[in-house]
Amino acid sequence: MLSKVREGDGTTAGAPGQRRGPLVPAALLLSVLLVGGCSQPAEEDGAKGSGQPQPSAPTAAGIASASAKDATAGQTAEGRPAGCGTNDSDQAVPSRSPADLKWMIYQTDLLPASPTAGPLKVDGPVWSCFARTPLGAVLALHAISAKMGGSDWKVVTEKQLARGPGRDEFVARRSKLADENETGTPGSDGTFLGFRVLTASKDQVTTMILARTADGRHGVLTASAVWEDGDWKLRPTLTGSITESITYVSGTDGFVLWGTGNGS
Repeated sequence: MLSKVREGDGTTAGAPGQRRGPLVPAALLLSVLLVGGCSQPAEEDGAKGSGQPQPSAPTAAGIASASAKDATAGQTAEGRPAGCGTNDSDQAVPSRSPADLKWMIYQTDLLPASPTAGPLKVDGPVWSCFARTPLGAVLALHAISAKMGGSDWKVVTEKQLARGPGRDEFVARRSKLADENETGTPGSDGTFLGFRVLTASKDQVTTMILARTADGRHGVLTASAVWEDGDWKLRPTLTGSITESITYVSGTDGFVLWGTGNGS
């Protein structure tokens, strides 16, 4: 689900003849709409033809059925839904893409996933059951934020946004925006490239999500996940945004790139 935005002001593209901005993944788009715009990089964007590592070739994996073998009955952690047993022993901030990286399709977005870190359950647009690890939180933030632009946002908000005034404000603001369900070739309008974890604990993770727009620029949103009701939930800001900040950067340095090692 990808949409056109006008550069700078964060609004959707208007009447014919107006300058149109780059195509971006849905999570980035919605953040722009709710925050009110993107800040520009301090230097000229060097994304096009930069030679930086790119994600491995994506596949539309049926990850839910594959990962079901790993959710063994009786191994579910206390408070987790039945069948959501995950290995939560690795609490290190990830410095590499997971070895079992898979790509899942949601409308026109390609989203990173892992048979061990999640999602282990797929119920329509609600992808859930993530490992209680920093990597699990990063994957959850991708999966949840990508569903906020189209008609699935209500059910995903109910089940996967953390309770509190931030969610209430998000609902109030999102209800005023039109749903945009996109069709087309997955990944053609923008690509999630990687991430950088800023803070991490067993109860809260804040990460930067790096995406490349269709015109080769790099956009970054910062979002937080909290552990609530046995899974990671996206925590909106008190102003009702799904991201704490959004900006353009000049490249991929300092980010862990999906399908590769450290991008620094």
